[in-house]
Amino acid sequence: MAQTKEMTRCIELCLSCYRTCLGMAMNHCLETGGKHVEPKHFRLMMACAEMCRTSAHFMLINTPHHKHTCRECAEICSECAQDCERIGGMDECVAMCRSCAESCRAMAA
Repeated sequence: MAQTKEMTRCIELCLSCYRTCLGMAMNHCLETGGKHVEPKHFRLMMACAEMCRTSAHFMLINTPHHKHTCRECAEICSECAQDCERIGGMDECVAMCRSCAESCRAMAA
């Protein structure tokens, strides 16, 4: 099974989302403090970053199991986007998570 254009795009989005979530959590959130470091929010950002990395990995190794990781990734990214929006000042993360969720939802179908 060759990598499709959609899969290549999804891998790129997952890797970008991984970088964005991890970067924002470790820099923006940690330095801003307050509600940005609430355990629930911070854990969600870490889970999102890791799930994005895992989904990209599963697609890169071309396993049909990527449908499962992509489904979970879409769910976590949507939740992360919502939470980052709730906290505010994290528009880059919100947009990235939404794009990734949409792409992963399509890959999971």
